[in-house]
Amino acid sequence: MPDLAGASGSREPPAASRRPFASLSRTRVPAAFFGMVLGLCGLGTGWRAAARLGLAPAWIGEMLSLLGVAVWAAWLILYAARWLNDRDAVLVEARDPTSSFFAALAPVATMIASIGLAPHGAGAAWVMALAGLVGTTLFAVWGVGGLWMGGRAVEATTPILYMPTVGGGFVAAMTCAAFDMKQLGLLYFGAGLLSWLTLESVVIHRLILKSLPVPLRASLGLHLAPPAVACVAYLAVTDGPPDKFAQILFGYALFYALVTARLVPWLRQQPFSPAAWAYTFGISALPLAALRLTERGLEGPSASLAVPLFAAANLIIGWIALRTLSLLLRGKLLPVRPLEMRAEGDG
Repeated sequence: MPDLAGASGSREPPAASRRPFASLSRTRVPAAFFGMVLGLCGLGTGWRAAARLGLAPAWIGEMLSLLGVAVWAAWLILYAARWLNDRDAVLVEARDPTSSFFAALAPVATMIASIGLAPHGAGAAWVMALAGLVGTTLFAVWGVGGLWMGGRAVEATTPILYMPTVGGGFVAAMTCAAFDMKQLGLLYFGAGLLSWLTLESVVIHRLILKSLPVPLRASLGLHLAPPAVACVAYLAVTDGPPDKFAQILFGYALFYALVTARLVPWLRQQPFSPAAWAYTFGISALPLAALRLTERGLEGPSASLAVPLFAAANLIIGWIALRTLSLLLRGKLLPVRPLEMRAEGDG
């Protein structure tokens, strides 16, 4: 069973490869690493909303958003290099029924990064947004087409299934709204919403009947995300005071956050790895939804919870970022190709 981030394993790299930034030309960057962009840019968007409400200085949101763009660019370069130098291994992952949908993170992260970059480079951001929209659409069509042909094992049915259509549809809706294409955004929101409602019962049925293995438990972070991201996307493609549907989505997102908190001891059986960034999509979207509801004039529970949820999101994502940085500085973030590891050890 593949690891959520495609990067874990019990084998330690040799001493020569444990230096910071060593042997990057031989690293196997998994598509799941693009999840870091969703967490960083999502948190940056939250700080931007907090700044508009007068709760925070504007520079923090811009710094986090640009950091997310920089991380996106770094992973894009390394992932593209892997396609050029190790295409067979990438294609094997693309055909794996459990991990194949992680590739959808690349165009989704491109759209999120375009929103982060837009205030600082509108032209480049527009090109990124267009590439992300096209890539997400094509990947969703390919992925769903494969599902419709059947033959999928229960073990391969995980929250990762949400990425092409649900995550892709909602993020595409937000991207369209950010670039003044709200009517197109409504189409993507509809695709994401109905895909979510369809897939949710399938995923929950699998979770009830067969427990997720330890290496895949962080994929529940993707299960946490849809209601919160749906609320943010819905607010992005609509105008005026928030309606009851937006509040319903926020309530469901709160419920999912509580369920995830209840599962923390069970989830922590999976050792820390970059897979933890799967949680940050939903963790950053929940307070963003509350801040956006408040920004649009809604008072009540969502307004009262906005600041506490935002503070909690910063603490959790900050902790994940520090743990990830520690892995990078110890040379354990990016895995080395097994054959080359053996060659170094033999030498």
